[in-house]
Amino acid sequence: MTEFPLNWRRALFALALALGIVNAWAQGPRPAAPAAARGGDYIVAVVNQELVTAAELQGRIVRIRDEATRAGMQLPPPGALRQQALESLIDERVLITAARDSGIRIDDSEIDRAVQAVARQNQLTLPQLQERLRQDGLDMARFRTNLRDQLLVERMREREVVSRIKVTDAEIDAVLAARRAASGASGEVNIAQILVTVPEGASDAVIAERRARAEAALARVKGGEDFAAVARDISEDANRANGGEIGLRPTDRLPDVFVQTVQPLAPGQVAPQLLRSGAGFHVLKLVERRSAGLTMQQTHARHILLRPSAELTPEAAATRLAQLKRTIADGGSFEQAARANSQDASATAGGDLGWTSPGQLVGEFEEAMNALPIGGISDPVTTRFGVHLIQVVERRSVPVDPRQLREQARNIVREQKFEDAYMEWIRDLRGRAYIELRDAPQ
Repeated sequence: MTEFPLNWRRALFALALALGIVNAWAQGPRPAAPAAARGGDYIVAVVNQELVTAAELQGRIVRIRDEATRAGMQLPPPGALRQQALESLIDERVLITAARDSGIRIDDSEIDRAVQAVARQNQLTLPQLQERLRQDGLDMARFRTNLRDQLLVERMREREVVSRIKVTDAEIDAVLAARRAASGASGEVNIAQILVTVPEGASDAVIAERRARAEAALARVKGGEDFAAVARDISEDANRANGGEIGLRPTDRLPDVFVQTVQPLAPGQVAPQLLRSGAGFHVLKLVERRSAGLTMQQTHARHILLRPSAELTPEAAATRLAQLKRTIADGGSFEQAARANSQDASATAGGDLGWTSPGQLVGEFEEAMNALPIGGISDPVTTRFGVHLIQVVERRSVPVDPRQLREQARNIVREQKFEDAYMEWIRDLRGRAYIELRDAPQ
């Protein structure tokens, strides 16, 4: 098997999800067949009980070229492109056979809703859709099978891939640290100090005497004496009567050297070394640390989802959503457009997704949503679920406890790892599949 650069394989990963599983079975399930197919076509691969034909392979190559051109992707040489297109078709056959054997069930009412959504997306009545399918050589029974296969694969993919992703506490901590840094959350600390001042322009002898006095105070504290008592005895700052405590203050309102000195300390601990500043020598103790008020921004959004299918390419879905965006901008109702067009459970609620928290939605969707102002509508956004049009209704900041915050960070890491886990899952499925490659007939 030809190996391709990781960046190309990952670019094709996003492209393959956008193409939609249904497209790979536009002609419905294929039973085992003779080596040569009708009309001069022939079989290039057998995957379990599914066939891949030369005509289908050529069609996939054309589609990849077209999609790559629109996405600005640089294609590999023709031979490598043919091999990668064949690999993607084999992967799809592996997926669909595994999905059918997974035990997941899709009831007829779900298929009915999917058929109706495809008709709405194409602005067709059901009889008109049936006629369109007939013209394309596909009857309604086979089309429903294709839709069932697509839904099966989507559900199996979410169930199996997510279960493979492991998230460590260190990864969660890294996400939380990055979010704190980005938001400027500083927290508060209460520091107690023993200050031995050094006069401006003091001689070396005076500085040495002052250092010795501070070191003696530090030694007394390390020897077990009460910090507050030593501060009241030795310290030369305004807080000596309070045992040297300066009170809870935001860390961004304290000298950086103070914050850095107490950063590794636990409450109750004393810094092991003196701190020298422009004021003199300090013995510092961390009395208390409070985290910054834990809040998060939630977004109330709506969306319209179109799922690519045999009758709706990703490009056509994006074009349709762009038209809907213009209609809404001209005074149309987003909610009504969602009810008439969206192909997910939120359609009946006008596309309303309710309040969502960071990490709750897939990355591409959340990134586009977060970039919108209140009332703003996105351009079409492609995710592994389909193509979306997003509107932000409102935002709010809400308090969150540390457990919620960690769970959000876990979801963010899980989403970041989804692609690699998906690739690994496909490799495992392929390893268990029967795959036979065939040469062109002579």
